[in-house]
Amino acid sequence: MVPDFSLPTRFTDWFAGRGWSPRAHQLGLTEVALRGESALLIAPTGGGKTLAGFLASLIELSERPKSNSGRPALHTLYISPLKALAVDVARNLMTPVEEMGLDIRIETRTGDTPQSKRQRQRANPPDILLTTPEQLALFIASDHASEFFSDLKCVIIDEIHAIAPGKRGDLLSLGLATLANWAPACRFVGLSATVHDPAILQDWLAVCGDEPRLITAAGGVSADVEIMVSEERIPWAGHSGRFAVPEVYDKIKAAKMALVFVNTRAQAELMFQELWNANEDGLPIALHHGSLAKEQRRKVEAAMAAGALKAVVCTSTLDLGIDWGEVDLVIQMGAPKGAARLVQRIGRANHRMDEASQAVLVPTNRFEILECRAAEAAVEAGEIDGQGARRGALDVLAQHVMGRACGEGFKLDELYDEVRRSAPYADLNWETWERVVDLVATGGYALKTYDRFKRVVRRRDGLWSARTRRDAQMHRMNVGAIVEARNLSVRLASRVGGAKAGQKTGQPALRAGRKLGEIEEWFISTMTPGDTFLFAGEILRFLGVQETDCLVMRAPGDKKPAIPSYNGGKFPLTEFLAERVRKMIHDPAQWSALPDTVREWFEIQKLRSTIPAEDELLVETFPRAERHYLVCYPFEGRLAHQTLGMLLTRRLERMGAKPLGFVASEYAMAVWAMDPMGAVDLEALFAPDLLGDDLEEWLDESVLMKRHFAHCAVISGLIARRMPGDEKTGKQVTFSTDLIYDVLRSHEPDHILLQAARHDAATGFLDIRRLSDMLMRVRGKIVHKDLPKISPFAVPVMLEVGKEPVHGASIEEAILREAEDELIRDAMGMI
Repeated sequence: MVPDFSLPTRFTDWFAGRGWSPRAHQLGLTEVALRGESALLIAPTGGGKTLAGFLASLIELSERPKSNSGRPALHTLYISPLKALAVDVARNLMTPVEEMGLDIRIETRTGDTPQSKRQRQRANPPDILLTTPEQLALFIASDHASEFFSDLKCVIIDEIHAIAPGKRGDLLSLGLATLANWAPACRFVGLSATVHDPAILQDWLAVCGDEPRLITAAGGVSADVEIMVSEERIPWAGHSGRFAVPEVYDKIKAAKMALVFVNTRAQAELMFQELWNANEDGLPIALHHGSLAKEQRRKVEAAMAAGALKAVVCTSTLDLGIDWGEVDLVIQMGAPKGAARLVQRIGRANHRMDEASQAVLVPTNRFEILECRAAEAAVEAGEIDGQGARRGALDVLAQHVMGRACGEGFKLDELYDEVRRSAPYADLNWETWERVVDLVATGGYALKTYDRFKRVVRRRDGLWSARTRRDAQMHRMNVGAIVEARNLSVRLASRVGGAKAGQKTGQPALRAGRKLGEIEEWFISTMTPGDTFLFAGEILRFLGVQETDCLVMRAPGDKKPAIPSYNGGKFPLTEFLAERVRKMIHDPAQWSALPDTVREWFEIQKLRSTIPAEDELLVETFPRAERHYLVCYPFEGRLAHQTLGMLLTRRLERMGAKPLGFVASEYAMAVWAMDPMGAVDLEALFAPDLLGDDLEEWLDESVLMKRHFAHCAVISGLIARRMPGDEKTGKQVTFSTDLIYDVLRSHEPDHILLQAARHDAATGFLDIRRLSDMLMRVRGKIVHKDLPKISPFAVPVMLEVGKEPVHGASIEEAILREAEDELIRDAMGMI
């Protein structure tokens, strides 16, 4: 129902002039905001969320009195998770401002903003400033920040569902609590796509104390989602999707403009190359991912906005709310790993609330057919996955404490009260708070004798502030909650002085030229000069490294380029989709919606082994190629299965089973040994106490904990990656954090950063809670099948054993075909 509220005449006339009428949720949010209340707007893609968020500010600014202080004042702060989105929104917002003749100054501030412009914005702020969470943290860490924000009337957080669930959300939430303290009259407006539990975001937004009003957009048209089951042979395992390229290309040809989403940057490079090879019609197809040079990404975005492209192969860099008006088709290569992510990506097509978005899901292996079908059914039913409320990260809190000390300083009790206005830190106790501040002040008990870790001091007036100007400068250079792997700039090299191809690293005959993007240092460390790899949609030959540059030359026609992989590039399978997949497998009534090949696969599995009930865990043991295997099928995602494999091999070793190794997939986990494992006590093996001493012992020995500790040390500021006039290499950071980790483990095992690292490992890479839930669910419900041969369900995970990186036309695929043929022969022989 339309609220009993109308916009001022100037605004209604503008809507009418464009043939529009304000939507009910736009009017509702504007009315609430003009009363000074905070609000959360939930609306589907294309529902005009962003304009709704700004309408109250535009009305207030068009009727504004002068600032109370008699100086220019910032009225509205808009925060976006992406720099590109902030720039796009600023451009779109100028349309109504200019067409209505409003005297409103709108500017952006991102990492790309020149220093001169930033200084001018401090002295003469615009009416509306569009920025990112990291830039807000930098503002807070600057002098006179409270004065700059004192007249702030509105903060708009766009794509709040994408920011809140992680460490960036923790840092932003702390920043919002600070703004609420400095500008008591400020309202906070959150803009979100459809989410599973809006109350979690309402709590996150409630930094003023009162619960924000929830406004939900009515209506919206269901997406038109199709699963492409290729006529080509669908692999049992793998994620390349190479087999489906001809059919994907036909879809692109028939579309006006298509976004081809993949889940990793490596897949983006591979898929772009495959599509380009199939591009007999010379269609304008582009590539977009986060490692490409900024100039290259902007060039692609401009071409999209102009309607000059036929397709863009992309990663999550194009997930969020940028309006690419010509896109009418979204193609998802591989399973989306989550229903919410799929809905977000589908919304890039049409970008209009009252028109159905067109999407095609392309499963890249047989198990992904199930995952795609589960995601499709979730979208059809209007169901969505989502995370619960999170506990704020302590390393992020330490960074915020340092930021407040770099600005105007703080009093311990006052900042504690302010921090607890932030939902992730609402339950923070005083003892933990003091330990976090002590970390920033001394480094903690075991490190307090080292002067380098003393970054804040308490002054005589009781205020805590940065110890030196250099400490404050180092903090500002390292703000942010994203720890990226050390990158090298990929640059085309030019030869001088008659250099020959293949010259060794460091020879002066190579000169760095145009930058193509950035690639992770560890990947380049695996290459030798002369090797080739895919990057920026081209085949490049590696020539060598000069300082921070990876020098390359083009190598078109090379048949076996390596495909760069990136740490942390894969999305985990969500619990919501995993549960739907399990139900589909265990319910034969749902098999009718699956392709014939998958139904046959299930039927053969029933003949060769069994398909257990939904709440049971199937464990199979069988011999193969002079080894003995134990395979289980929890369907809990690769992260949980990797942790399970690490812990089971330890326990099997104590049981005398002599395990040799394990491998995990999204759906299963396999352990192999020299002797049969059919007689192993499976109830004891999978007992929930696996997550007790076994986990603690493994963590103490694992390099994984050192990696998590290194991230926490960098985010907290204990280790500065960037320093005035210098930047540490990845090896230098690792060396420093490893030394500190060893010292703390020996002398202060309960150090607050060790606790933070353990929490990160448990909730992130290890997925301990999810694994714990699974072990409790299947307790006493393990179904064991001791088989003479491999089962159909075991084939995909067995193909992960010893798998090498994909190079060109793929030895892996030949192995897959050979294994498939052998499996079918075995299965048919038993029917």
